[in-house]
Amino acid sequence: MKKYNLKLLTLSLFLVGLSACKSNSDSKKTITQDKVTVAVNSDYFLSGGLADPITIVSRTLSDGSTADCYKIVATSTPTDHTMGPWCPTNISDDASAGEIWMQDGKVYDVDGEFVKNLATFYKDDTWMLYNSETGEITKTSTKEECEEAANPNVGEEYKNYCVECLPSYVSDVTHTYYIPVTPKKAATPYAFSRGERGPGGPPPGGKRPEGGERPPIPEGRPENSSTMPSSRGLAFNGVIFDAPAPTDNILSAYTLAPFDDAGGHINLAAGYHYHAATGVSKKITQSDNHAAMIGYAFDGYGIYENTDAVGNEAKDLDASRGHYDDVRGYHYHVDKAGNNNFINGLRGEYAQ
Repeated sequence: MKKYNLKLLTLSLFLVGLSACKSNSDSKKTITQDKVTVAVNSDYFLSGGLADPITIVSRTLSDGSTADCYKIVATSTPTDHTMGPWCPTNISDDASAGEIWMQDGKVYDVDGEFVKNLATFYKDDTWMLYNSETGEITKTSTKEECEEAANPNVGEEYKNYCVECLPSYVSDVTHTYYIPVTPKKAATPYAFSRGERGPGGPPPGGKRPEGGERPPIPEGRPENSSTMPSSRGLAFNGVIFDAPAPTDNILSAYTLAPFDDAGGHINLAAGYHYHAATGVSKKITQSDNHAAMIGYAFDGYGIYENTDAVGNEAKDLDASRGHYDDVRGYHYHVDKAGNNNFINGLRGEYAQ
């Protein structure tokens, strides 16, 4: 009888252990897989910002697999809001004549007074972007001046300029982007570097600029991320959510390259592009007061505004600035506009 009880006890312990192992396995599966994965909706994109209709093509993803991807050929010209102006004309101009500048997490109006007080703002008397007698602000006025003044190696003749590149300079610019139709979670998220500064890699499908804002591939990314796009994603109007603007390079040349009220400006290679989300471009409001959707990241996950309908910031964001819910699946929330940033990485695989 004792032997029988001992065998029964042994069997019970074995079954308990087996059950525990199964429970742990199921728990792990729940943690690592999303219950809801939301596919990209190509109907959200405004046709006015597209050079060609959106199509589906097969592309190699960053993990070596293949997947259906949307091919999006964009004009980099928004049809849902106006672009500019950027630089005011005189130090007497109000905020309607210029737009915004982002510094240390804050957004400032680039009006005449702001330009007048740059030496005080940056605690450097070298700043002098205007004629002290007439108050006229010195700014670029031709495509050639835009190209020279926007170059990180700007010459002495373009120091103390307000850089204003106009839409007419890039009217023929188009870029081709590929976004997976259905997001695929990566084994390890791809992290963007916050140290991105200076000229570097081209936008997806675009050309490398001679001198401009495209940052090099930073150190510290995962091994298989050498083809990772420097840009973050695409707004519904076809305008790129770009990497942080290289403000260090801009300021070191005593130039100012303001952003318009939508958080965008122009360089000759990229065309018009955003460096911050200010709530101006097309958005899709959510019925549950969740933050509005404003575009897609290049891994196919949705990008949403920083705050919800009542002004609350999203909670429990991961290192990429994303989190999960059962309505939207995994998705991102953009950084505050003053931080010159959108998202910090890609949680999913992206198209090569």
